[in-house]
Amino acid sequence: MNKQLRKMQENNEPGVFRVKAGKLAGFLGLFSNLFLGLLKVFLGLFTHSVSITADAINNLTDSASSLLTLVGFVVAEKPADKEHPYGHERFESISGLFICVLVIFVGLQFLKTSVERIITPAPIKTSPLIFFLLLFSIGVKFWQSRSYEKIGQFIQSDTLKASSQDSLNDCLTTGVVLISSIVQSYFGLTIDGFVGLFVAGYILFSGIQMLMDFVGSLLGEIPAEEKIKKMEDLLENQTDILGFHDLMFHSYGANHEFATVHIEISDTYSLEEAHEIIDHIEKDFLEELNIQLVCHVDPVDLKNPRRQKIRKSLRKFVRYLEEDLTLHDLRLHEGEEEVLSFDIVVPKAVRFSDEELLQRLEKYCLDEFQIKKIKVVFDHNYLLQK
Repeated sequence: MNKQLRKMQENNEPGVFRVKAGKLAGFLGLFSNLFLGLLKVFLGLFTHSVSITADAINNLTDSASSLLTLVGFVVAEKPADKEHPYGHERFESISGLFICVLVIFVGLQFLKTSVERIITPAPIKTSPLIFFLLLFSIGVKFWQSRSYEKIGQFIQSDTLKASSQDSLNDCLTTGVVLISSIVQSYFGLTIDGFVGLFVAGYILFSGIQMLMDFVGSLLGEIPAEEKIKKMEDLLENQTDILGFHDLMFHSYGANHEFATVHIEISDTYSLEEAHEIIDHIEKDFLEELNIQLVCHVDPVDLKNPRRQKIRKSLRKFVRYLEEDLTLHDLRLHEGEEEVLSFDIVVPKAVRFSDEELLQRLEKYCLDEFQIKKIKVVFDHNYLLQK
């Protein structure tokens, strides 16, 4: 599998490779789940076992899930157009959402059937052949899980990673069904309804868990910590800037990622020089991280001694108030009355409200610099906060 994926990766562009690998996973899942589902339907009808039938429908649902995954990658392959300027890759998450709804529906149906079987128990037929076929099913599901995992890692697909975990969990449910059949065969205990209840509960749990993941993806989640670290490192290695803040990230799919950031540079640079600096940063992001970055320039006055003194003193003061508070975009507007404006980045957990911080900042600026009027913007940006 790894050799095939590497060869496919070498012979195709990143976007094309991702879609081809996703289609491969979809076809593997579609046919293997369909085969297992039909096999277990036959076993369920032959043995009159609600737990085996529930497991069969679970596999047939997985076939539908694989079909939706396949459709999701096909639609995601479509290029950007007038109506969808950021492409169609988010359809992968939409297809995952439909998969979760289908899984939850099936779980509810078998929850009802299992309760009925507990109230009215019925014997099931067993044989060594049935045990072997259930064991074979576990092996196929394990192979399927590993295949999903490898392809999902290669193309960084949350849908395939979720499918991998779902297939691994299916090994557990089929294992429990196998144990139920063995107990029925050798000990005469009818626990089929209770095992069916367990399988139904698992289907519901996994469906709801995956639903929450895909909803979070569509709403817009914070990127992985590793990706944030790479963006921070790349910005911190820029020697021509004084600092950065307000880094925002937007994802429309693995190949359509965007970011915006405010870059602090000396106001001694000309407009053309400032453009060259941010243009270089944006190219670095695209080449090294495949992220389309847009930079906003914040000029910093390094010549005015009073402004420098205020900036240095205020930064110490906000750190005294709360260690994780940071200050940027400081401006001193001189006229008949001095007006000081700046932004404060507020961490997730802080002991002061914005109003309390403002009161302390107003008092400090008046006492230290005799500035009566300040304008403060409180940024609640969680991307760069621990």
